[in-house]
Formats: sequence, C-alpha cells, structure tokens
Amino acid sequence: MNDSRLQCVLENVRDAQIPNLNDLEYLLSLNDEAKMAQLFDFASEVRRDYIGDGILMRGIIEFSSYCDNECLYCGLNKNNTTLKRFRLTKPEIMSALEVLIASKMKTLVLQSGEEKALDVHWLAGVVKEVKSKYDIAITLSCGEFPKDVYKLWRDAGADRYLLKIETSDKSLYEKFHPNMSYENRIRCLWDLKELGYQVGSGTLVGLKGQTAAHLAKDVLFYNDFKFDMLGIGLFIPHKQTKLASDNRGELDMTLKMLAVTRIVTKKTHLPATTATGSLGNGDNRIDALKAGANVIMPNYTPEPYRKAYEIYPGKRCVDEKPGLCNKCIEMMAKGLGRFVDYGRGDSLF
Repeated sequence: MNDSRLQCVLENVRDAQIPNLNDLEYLLSLNDEAKMAQLFDFASEVRRDYIGDGILMRGIIEFSSYCDNECLYCGLNKNNTTLKRFRLTKPEIMSALEVLIASKMKTLVLQSGEEKALDVHWLAGVVKEVKSKYDIAITLSCGEFPKDVYKLWRDAGADRYLLKIETSDKSLYEKFHPNMSYENRIRCLWDLKELGYQVGSGTLVGLKGQTAAHLAKDVLFYNDFKFDMLGIGLFIPHKQTKLASDNRGELDMTLKMLAVTRIVTKKTHLPATTATGSLGNGDNRIDALKAGANVIMPNYTPEPYRKAYEIYPGKRCVDEKPGLCNKCIEMMAKGLGRFVDYGRGDSLF
C-alpha cells in the first residue's frame, strides 16, 4: 500500500519546473524500507515514461593514470606514490577499441587522470583516427582545460565530455579538492556546453559532512544546468588517501539520490555505476537499474593496466577479460524485464 503523503510529494517533484528544496530533502531522508521502495518504483516509472526500458552500454578505456590533483578521496591523487602509473599509446588504444567494437559498443569513453601535461594534440589525433574508422560516439573525461583545448577536441570529433563536480557546494568542494578552484570547475562545464558537447557531471555520495540538504541542492544544480548525463557514485575509502579511515558511503542514500535525480531530470542518462556494483555483497547495479538508472559502462582498458587505474579499491571485473560483460548484462536486463540497447544513446534534451 503506497503512502499517500509520499505519493503526493513524488508527483509534485516530478511535475514542478523547479522542485521544492524541502521536498527533495524529505525524499532523500526517507529511511523506511516500504517508503524507499515506493520512491524507487516511482523513479523507475519516470525512467520508463521518458526513456524506455533500454539499458545503454558505454565502453570505457582508461588511457592514463597520471594526475596532478590531490583529491582527498581518489586513489589516483598525485601523492599516492605506491600506484604504478601508466599511459597507453595510440596503438594500444586502437587495439583495445577493436575489442570494444566487436562487443557492439557504440560509445567509447576515453578517461584519464587530470594531467595538465597531457599532449592535447596527441589526444585530438586519437579522436580523429577513431572517428575515421568507426561510426561511434566519443566521450572524453580528462579534467579541466582552457576552452580552446576543449574546442580542439570538439573539432576533432569528440561528442561528449564528462567532468564530475562531486558536490555543487563550494565549501565542500574546496574541502575535498585542495588547490583546486570551484569557479574554474563551473567555468569548464559552461565552456563545454557552449561548444556543443553533450555534458556529464555527477555527485559522490557519502563524503564526510555531506547532508541531505547538500544532495538536494546538487539535484537542483543538475536540473538548472540540464546535464545530458550524470554519474551518482558511492564513496569507497582508499587506503592511499587522506580519507582512508572514513566510513564508506551508504548504498541506500546513493540509490535515493539516483532516484530523486531521475524524477527531477527525467531524460538525463544515469549509469548504474561500477562503484555501486563493487561492494562485495552481490551486484548492486541491479538495485540502481531498479531505482532509475539506464546505463552500464563496461571496462575495456587492456590488461595489465586496468588494475592500476584504482580510483577506489575492490573495483568489480578488473580480472575479467574485456568484452565478456555483454552476456552478463543481457541476462541482468532480461531478469528486470528490460533489454540492452546497443545504440549510441545520444542526449534526449
């Protein structure tokens, strides 16, 4: 039996052009299992109404683990001297891409640490070569750069750019990102949008000091920007970071944030993140798909590099050969009464 007050709030949030902040906080603060189930079911209905039952596939190749930043939560932070750093060559990327293409992927995500020394013309050349050989979408995720660099990559053929903000709260952002500028992060996001990229960002759920109010404001920020894609990740502490002793983020809060983001943004592509599926108690990506997610991102980084791209410990599937995910995800989709969509999955806005 659905709770009538909760149902009213859910409908108000769905229908409002600018949802009420208190309504969002209320939804994110739910702790009764029946009410959370009602929230997830409602988010799933919104996903079905606006996007359908397809589960999009995005293939990731992590091409460099070098990073200049000191983000307190990330295993790639420059102070982690135990990490074996790597950079893929163009031939290594193209070889990995062949496996990705053979797996029917129509989106390539090229991801790296945030390194100012990245050869931007080399990456533009990679993008051009990929585009000359394959009819696929390319998403870049390489961090902050001047607008002219983003234009170089856009002109080379890049379609999308993922730049996680992790929290839209300036004070929290600065706390967890030493020597980085909140204003510059925002500037980059707007530059990308102005250049015609499909733009993605997202929240890291479970950071110390983060509240339901912070998360609610993140949702309003995402709704205002009209992001094409958003990753709602779960904080998992890494022993080589300053947050090594902090508690892991809560799965329930991550799923609630995912569900509320779906209800508010409606058409935004939302992945069931690898972090959500890496908790050691079954594949919680299924729960994320039930709560409004519509994307899964298999990893095609070649061995042995995949283990070295350790943003957080215990990442699932690092020992699995690239390209073996399809059958597993097709079975997962079938069990949910859904199907794998091997299309490009461009923006719905």
